[in-house]
Amino acid sequence: MKTPLTFDGRRQIIIPGKREETLNYAVEKWIEIGRESIEDHGFFAVALSGGSTPKSIFQALVELPKALDWSKVYLFWGDERSVAPQDPESNYHMAMQEAGLSRLPIPESQIFRMVAEEDIEANAKRYEELLRKQLAGRPLDLVMLGMGDDGHTASLFPHTKGLQAPAGKFVIANEVPQKNTWRMSLTFEYINSARHISLYVMGASKAEILEKVLTTSFDPKTYPSQMIGSQTSPALWIIDHDASQNLLAHLK
Repeated sequence: MKTPLTFDGRRQIIIPGKREETLNYAVEKWIEIGRESIEDHGFFAVALSGGSTPKSIFQALVELPKALDWSKVYLFWGDERSVAPQDPESNYHMAMQEAGLSRLPIPESQIFRMVAEEDIEANAKRYEELLRKQLAGRPLDLVMLGMGDDGHTASLFPHTKGLQAPAGKFVIANEVPQKNTWRMSLTFEYINSARHISLYVMGASKAEILEKVLTTSFDPKTYPSQMIGSQTSPALWIIDHDASQNLLAHLK
C-alpha cells in the first residue's frame, strides 16, 4: 500500500513496504512537512519522539544537510523520561547525541528539551508556557510518535492519570506505576491539535498490538494510542510490512 488509506475519520494508514522502504518514506514525509511549513509560515516546529524508528529517521536526516533550511527548524519533544540529558535513556540524548541531530545547523536557541529529571510537575508547567510563548498560538507542525507493546504512545500509558488530563492542558507530569517512575508528556489534546501527526509502527513484534489498537472497540484506557488523531488532523500511521501482517485482513 503506497498511498494512505483512511481507516476512519481520525486515522490514515500507509504501508510503504519492508523496513527500509518504510523508513525512506518516513524521512521523505518528514522533509516534505518541514519544507511546506517553512514555506507557509517561516518555520518548522516538530515534537520529536524516542524509540528505534525515530532514531533511524534522525540518522538519515543528519546525512541530508541540504534537505531543509535548518536555521528555521524548532525542536521540541513529545515526552521524556525522568533522567538527566546525558543519560542513555533520555530521548533528548538519543536524538541530539546518539542519532547526531546536534551536527545539523539548528540554532541552540531553537532546541527545547523537556527538563524531566527534577521538579517534573513544575517543569511540565514551564514547558507548556514555553510552547505557548515560542509558537504564539500556532500548533506544532508535526508530532512524531511511536507505539509501545502495551499500546501506549508518548508517555501516555494504560490506566494512568495522564489519560484524563484537564481540558486545555498541553503538557503533563504522568506517574507510571507499572514502570515505577514519572514521565513528562504532551497531552492527547495538544498532540491532536498538531497540523500533522506521524505514528511509526515497525517490526513483527508490533503486529498483535497494532491489530488490537486499530480494530477493537474504542478503549483508550487500555489502548491509549486509540486516542491519537482528530477529524481536523488525522494521524498518519506509517507501518512496515512486518507490523501489518495481522492488519491486512481488516483492510480488504
